Amino acid sequence: MRTPHVVVVMGVAGTGKTTIGPLLAARLGVPYAEGDDFHPEANIAKMSAGIPLQDTDRWPWLDAIGRWAAGRAGLGGVVSSSALKRSYRDRLRAVAPGIVFVHLTGDRRLIEDRMSHRRGHFMPTALLDSQFATLQPLESDEAGVAVEVSGSPEEIADRAVRALDALPDTLQ
Repeated sequence: MRTPHVVVVMGVAGTGKTTIGPLLAARLGVPYAEGDDFHPEANIAKMSAGIPLQDTDRWPWLDAIGRWAAGRAGLGGVVSSSALKRSYRDRLRAVAPGIVFVHLTGDRRLIEDRMSHRRGHFMPTALLDSQFATLQPLESDEAGVAVEVSGSPEEIADRAVRALDALPDTLQ
């Protein structure tokens, strides 16, 4: 029997982390935590004003997500986090070494279109370019999978489950 994954659903804004994360968690039978809920108010204020966060803004946020993930080790869980840079993922792994990433990937036009239809979210589409400029995709030595975001949320979540199931047992 496989130990449940602790999964970080990552990607640029608008890829569907908040939509896919809960669907993936339900399919895996584990709890979901919304990564945005770990942001300090100062970070939300900056992003709402269209100001990109600096690494120093992100460290406490990443540490909080990492602590949640570490607390779910052996139990499984899904949490969202942009985790755009390798250094951010390394920071998460420093706190929660067994985490696995699901990188939601997609065409910039599709993502921008989805962002333009969101209501009540603090991340403006104006920051999408900075997100893509910052993005460092998963590297071959990182535990994780890339999942394309075309199609329905259910199709994307199903692709994510299949990709996670295909990971080697050494990542369990």
